[in-house]
Amino acid sequence: MSNIPSVVVDAATLYIVPTPIGNLADITQRALAVLNQVDIIAAEDTRHTGRLLSHFGIQTRTMALHDHNEQQKADQVVAQLTEGKSIALVSDAGTPLISDPGYHLVNRCRQAGVKVVPLPGPCAVITALSASGLPSDRFSFEGFLPPKSKARQDRFTELREASRTLIFYESPHRIMDSLADMLAVLGPDREVVLARELTKTFETIHMAPLGELVAWCQADDNQQKGEMVLLVAGLRKKDQDELPAKARQALALLAKELPLKKAAAICAELYDLKKNALYKWGLEHLDA
Repeated sequence: MSNIPSVVVDAATLYIVPTPIGNLADITQRALAVLNQVDIIAAEDTRHTGRLLSHFGIQTRTMALHDHNEQQKADQVVAQLTEGKSIALVSDAGTPLISDPGYHLVNRCRQAGVKVVPLPGPCAVITALSASGLPSDRFSFEGFLPPKSKARQDRFTELREASRTLIFYESPHRIMDSLADMLAVLGPDREVVLARELTKTFETIHMAPLGELVAWCQADDNQQKGEMVLLVAGLRKKDQDELPAKARQALALLAKELPLKKAAAICAELYDLKKNALYKWGLEHLDA
């Protein structure tokens, strides 16, 4: 343990400690020092974290804090902190609280006036975004997609008009179904990046129009395995046609019953838009 640096670890403090998402060399020197010196490590899976600690020769006591017991154990952990214990919170991989346990504990600590110290470190969201080639000036992390197709399509519909880059986590056994639902809502031309097995041996970061990405994944089962991040390009202004989605939907419905010019005129009045812009959009996007 002589190669682990020494840092000052404060009593009565919760440390948020990111751990590697794949490559163990990505752990920071400060993270090692904190894990080595705190009184307790609260871990999502003590067996998983135990392997990490063993690798670095760290013998700090661990306790389990996961989705199923966090709300019940949070008060117990806060009590230990207020008694002067120093505790590190870790998840199985990456930064705690980012689609991982920890929110309830940190919230209780804030309410109780307990000091919370975050350490910077590995995070799959930021790692994927930095290498994606998609705009990174504005983005939103949307977490894991819903498990059911209807809910997934509703989520994609809700986000379809967003101009920022969208980032999702997805599991390997649902990736093809999720891509199919995304294709149904966003269409084949939207740029999407699949970042898979980041920092690991078989790391893959592949960008393509959604229709091509689906075919690429279907053709290679290996691209359907491992930890996955999906990044979706925001809707570009020129793709929005400067027409609100509701106006386009209304025009499409009206055009089924009325001549396009008449449908465009009605929509223009309803949504305070230019009739010619609606008519042009209809000519380009609606079946004659």
